[in-house]
Amino acid sequence: MNDAKPDRSARPLVRLATDELSSGPWVYARHVAQPDEAIEDGALVEVQDESARFLGHALYNSASDIRLRWLARGRRNELDRPREFLLRQLKNADTLRRRTLRLPEVTTAYRVAHAEGDDLPGLIVDRMNDILCCEHHALGFWRLRHDVQWALEQLYPGCKVVHRIPQGAIEAECYSRDDLAELAEAQDETEIEEHGLRYRVRPGAGHKTGWFCDQRDNRLAVGKLAAGRDVLDICCNAGGFALQAARLGARTVRGVDIDEVVLARAQEAAKLNRLNVDFIHHDAFPYLRQLQSDAVKPNLVVVDPHKLIGSRTGFDSGLIKYLDLNALALGAARPGALVASFSCSGLLQENQFVGMLFQAARRAGREIRLLGALGAGPDHPQRPDFSRSRYLKGALLAVDPA
Repeated sequence: MNDAKPDRSARPLVRLATDELSSGPWVYARHVAQPDEAIEDGALVEVQDESARFLGHALYNSASDIRLRWLARGRRNELDRPREFLLRQLKNADTLRRRTLRLPEVTTAYRVAHAEGDDLPGLIVDRMNDILCCEHHALGFWRLRHDVQWALEQLYPGCKVVHRIPQGAIEAECYSRDDLAELAEAQDETEIEEHGLRYRVRPGAGHKTGWFCDQRDNRLAVGKLAAGRDVLDICCNAGGFALQAARLGARTVRGVDIDEVVLARAQEAAKLNRLNVDFIHHDAFPYLRQLQSDAVKPNLVVVDPHKLIGSRTGFDSGLIKYLDLNALALGAARPGALVASFSCSGLLQENQFVGMLFQAARRAGREIRLLGALGAGPDHPQRPDFSRSRYLKGALLAVDPA
C-alpha cells in the first residue's frame, strides 16, 4: 500500500450548472458547467455545485452525454487512493455474492460487479470459473483498468482477468483507436457449471461478457415447468433455457437461433450434458410464422431475443419488433401453453413491456394471464433511483384455457 500523503490539488475540478443535485449515479451534460481548464476524458475529478460546495468524486467524459458518473459523494478523502477505494468496493460486491448469496454453491459463473447496482457505474465484472471478464461501459473505468485488475487479483488469486469494450460504449464514450488497439482478442476457454449443467464458454468473446449470468435463475425456474411439455426456445443463444428444460423432463425440446456460432456452442453443451435437444438454424420471425400451421405446437415457449431497443432514437422501431415477435410466439403456442417472454432493453420500462405483451396477445387473438414477473438474478442488484438497473424484464404467461 502507498502511505504517501495524496496531492488533491492535482485533481481536476468540475462544477455543476446548478445547486440542485439530482438522484441517481449519472449527471448529464446539460447539468454540468464548462470546466475552466481542459480535462482529459476519462479522468477522475472532484465535483462541486454551482456555489463551489464540495459534492464528491466522479469519472468525467466531455465526449459523452453522461458527463459524470459518481463514484463517491460527501467525503473529500474517499478517493485519495483510487486503487484502495476500488478494492473496498469490489470486496463489498464480492462478499454479497460469495457469503450472502452463496452463489458458488449453485454455479461457477456469476456477476461480481453490476455497474451502477454496486456503485461502480460503467463497470461490469463477470466471473466464469477461473476467468474474470471486465466490461467497460465507461471510459473512466478503462483508464482505471490496471487498478481494477489489481483489486480483482487480490480477491480472486489465480484467476485470469480479461477486458472488453462493447460496441455501444465505443460509440457513446468515444474510445480512441489507441484504446481499442490495446484490447486483446479473447482466446481462453473455460468450463462453467450452472444448476447441474456444464458449458464451455469463452469469456470476453461473443455476446456481452461471454455468458448471460442474468438469466441463471430464470433458466431453472422455467425448466422446472417443462416436465412432459413440448418446449420451444426462440432466440436460444447457447441453449440455456432449452438444456434446463431437457434436463428437467421436457417431452421434446427445440432451440432456434439465427447465429450459427452460438448454436454450435449449444450443440456442444447438449453433447457435454448428454441431453437431446433439436437445435435449428433459422430466423425467429419466419420460423414462428411457419409454425402457425403445424399440427403439433409447443406448450411451453421461451422468447428471449437480444436487445431490440439500443437507443432512444430506435425506441419505437424496437418496440414494434418486440410486439411482432411476441404476437407470433403467442400465435404459435398451443391452448393451455405457458410462455416466458423477456426483454433486456434498459430503455423499455416494465409497464411498457407488460403492455406490449397484452397488445401482442390481442393481435394474435389469444387470451393471456400474467402469472408472474421475472428479472435478473440477485447478483444483478438494482438501484431504486435508477430504473435502468432493472434492464432485464420477464413475464410468465398462461395462454388460453387448456
